[in-house]
Amino acid sequence: MWRFRDVTSRLHPPDLHLQWMGGSPKCSPMSVRSILIHPDPRLKKVCAPVSDLSDEVRMLAADMIETMYEAPGVGLAAPQVGVLSRVIVADAEKDPDATPKPMAMFNPEVVLASDETNVYEEGCLSIPDQYAEVTRPAEVRVAWIDRDGNPQEAEFGGLWATVLQHEIDHLNGKLFIDYLSAMKRQLITRKSQKLKRERARA
Repeated sequence: MWRFRDVTSRLHPPDLHLQWMGGSPKCSPMSVRSILIHPDPRLKKVCAPVSDLSDEVRMLAADMIETMYEAPGVGLAAPQVGVLSRVIVADAEKDPDATPKPMAMFNPEVVLASDETNVYEEGCLSIPDQYAEVTRPAEVRVAWIDRDGNPQEAEFGGLWATVLQHEIDHLNGKLFIDYLSAMKRQLITRKSQKLKRERARA
């Protein structure tokens, strides 16, 4: 999950689920899934490619979109909800009054990255309330499979580029804190461990 300090929850269209599943009102409603908290070994695993774009996988993406908006956040990767598959969702439109434009990517990969870089203060709902500046390529070309099984490829810049790189990192077992110094990474991990214990006792 990629998150800004100032991200606010946005209302999303009531027919979003039907748009994503391509079904009728009889389809099962989307669910908000629990998000894993670091440290968790599943967050450090390399995820398996999606070999069959089944209804189950599409439902996973729909649930992830619901979970992302509920959090609120601007991106979410499947391992963050305990599923070790190469699936991410994102909506990097920060304007709270904008119409949601969720995107799901199956088997996404960065195929080209710019030499120019951007620095964003990143956060992650798997590492709650912790933020740090991370430098990444300012523009990337990403290839993926869409929900209809069609191969896609497009260029992304600005926040979209950062969010997609952050989420694709999750699929390779990499967290934003892995870009930090060992000291900062250990400090954030200890804070996350403490919060995880407190939540378990609650």
